[in-house]
Amino acid sequence: MPSGYVIADVEVSDPERYKGYQALSPGAIAAAGGEFVVRGGRHETLEGNWTPGRVVVVKFPSYEAARAFYDSALYVAARAQRAGATKTFNLIVVEGA
Repeated sequence: MPSGYVIADVEVSDPERYKGYQALSPGAIAAAGGEFVVRGGRHETLEGNWTPGRVVVVKFPSYEAARAFYDSALYVAARAQRAGATKTFNLIVVEGA
C-alpha cells in the first residue's frame, strides 16, 4: 500500500504563539501513525519560483491515514493553537511510495 505524505510550507509570524502548535502537533501526528521526515532545516530552490518558508514533510502509513490525521480531534486542537501565528501555512496531502 502506498504511503501518504503531508507537506507543509510555513511562514511563522508569531513564534511565541506558534509554540502551542509545536507542542500539540507531534502527538497528533504520532497518534495517526505518522512520523516526521523533514521538520524545517536548510533548503534552496533549484528551479522555478517557489520560495518556501519552513518546510515540513510527514509520512503516514497510507494516503487515507494522512487525510484522516488532518481531521482528527488532536490535530484540530493543534490547528486552533496555530491560529494567528503564521503569515503563510500551505498544506497538501500526497500519495507516494
